[in-house]
Amino acid sequence: MAKQMVIILNPASGQKQGKRYLADFISTFEENNYACLTYVTRARGEATEIAARHAAQADMVVAIGGDGTLNEVISGMAALDAPCPVGYIPAGSTNDLGTSLGLSRNLLQCARDIMSGEPHWLDIGSFAGRYFTYVASFGAFTRASYSAPQNVKNLLGHVAYLLEGVKDLWSIRAEHLRFETDAGVFEDNYIFGAISNTTSVGGVLTLDQSLVSLNDGRFELLLIREPKNIIELNQIISAITSQKYDCDMLTFQSIRSATILCSNEQMPWTLDGEFQPGAARIEVENLHRKIRIMTPQLPGAAD
Repeated sequence: MAKQMVIILNPASGQKQGKRYLADFISTFEENNYACLTYVTRARGEATEIAARHAAQADMVVAIGGDGTLNEVISGMAALDAPCPVGYIPAGSTNDLGTSLGLSRNLLQCARDIMSGEPHWLDIGSFAGRYFTYVASFGAFTRASYSAPQNVKNLLGHVAYLLEGVKDLWSIRAEHLRFETDAGVFEDNYIFGAISNTTSVGGVLTLDQSLVSLNDGRFELLLIREPKNIIELNQIISAITSQKYDCDMLTFQSIRSATILCSNEQMPWTLDGEFQPGAARIEVENLHRKIRIMTPQLPGAAD
């Protein structure tokens, strides 16, 4: 008897390769004894509704699109008691999580790897009651993820984020925040912050894989303080380009949870590259091993 698969495709993601290769993906899955029920999304939030409605009866759910699409699919499944495994074909512009998961850039190979891979546990996060799969961030390199037009993202990919992010470094307004975490209290004026479970943020900031485990129950907290002069700005740029985050202008810590107090409650955030309204007080929690994702091998995993 065939197993049941729900495919959720965002046809607008990236260069629209997901839509182009859909028939090939389905053929690969059917050859491996899956009966495929395919949905094509038309609006933001629809992938969450589809996953919530159908995942409980499926043996696997496959998300085809960018990291935002995967966020929506996982958000729809996170409330289930025992959600089925998730397959991910990263067909977006930047695909941070796909990079962290070590997924192939060849989309057809991704489909084959879903069939030959194993389900690995993945931590996700709760941010003021909303789920995120790999990062909650604010400030420089963050606004670009939702302000760069989709056609620019499609054309330039991560270069669009890089150009917007570097521009932000010179113009971003610092915000005063206090992070109360299990690793200590951190308070200052910051131009960027990220609570992440990934080795790549916006295709610009990267973390050494040896420092990141995707299912250890912990996030990586990275904060960049407001530079007061050109010397401090150069320190920040040097730390970012060298991927060595031990300079005085940065805070880098491993945390399980955080209470964030924001002086500007209107300050916007992004969750997995999608806009998230700010608040004066925000609770963030690591949801340890909440989702199983199909990969050949999960980098930094503690299985």
